[in-house]
Amino acid sequence: MALLTPQDLENLSAQLEENDEIIKRVTGLNIKGICEELYGTKLDSPKVGIIPITAGEGIISTFTSSLLFIVQYFGLEGFITEHPDITGYYEAVSEGADIILMADDHIFIAHNLRNGKIVSNHVATGVIYADIASRFNETNSKDILVIGLGKVGYAGACHLVNKGFNVYACDPNREFLQKAVDELGIKPYCSDDRKKFSMVFEATPNADTISEGMIEERCLVSTPGIPCGLPPEVGSRYRVDLVMDPW
Repeated sequence: MALLTPQDLENLSAQLEENDEIIKRVTGLNIKGICEELYGTKLDSPKVGIIPITAGEGIISTFTSSLLFIVQYFGLEGFITEHPDITGYYEAVSEGADIILMADDHIFIAHNLRNGKIVSNHVATGVIYADIASRFNETNSKDILVIGLGKVGYAGACHLVNKGFNVYACDPNREFLQKAVDELGIKPYCSDDRKKFSMVFEATPNADTISEGMIEERCLVSTPGIPCGLPPEVGSRYRVDLVMDPW
């Protein structure tokens, strides 16, 4: 996982609220509603333990407090353990945590202690941002473009294929692209085709990955990528509805 900086985590409250408003306007549901519909469940007030981890580059300033804010934003009870690492894990379990959140340099996970399920941020992020893109209420198309087929992008592409969408994708890494073609049956996107999309799921760590030739006017771009792949001038010119990762 990319290391977040304190600057990435500033103004999280305003960013979360703005994102949620856009999602509800363009899909009809806020993020909590989409998650409940997608997974067929409702939150029943689990207790969430957040554990600081010192491995690798160490604890990221404000990361755990930002997680706590997000947990509370969705109406859940959460707490940050006093101690990090294994001692923190012991503390979280002893305090009755139902869900554990923790991250190191490579992975960010949620572990549900009630049912034993565990999910990485790569998969959870890919699925939910792809699902948001697929719910755009101003299109009747089943065609959707995925940009980037790393861990996040591949998870999102898989989800979209399973939902019955016609998934086109591009990635400069030919192995990633061929893997998605072989395993998921996606169609490689070619700019020469001049095909444009009203729904785009962008999952790269690069800026300016979305060009004018890819998108229709009044489209939805859903991206957890940092930095954002949509150039501001393109977004403004095409009146794009943009859903970004608030981090």
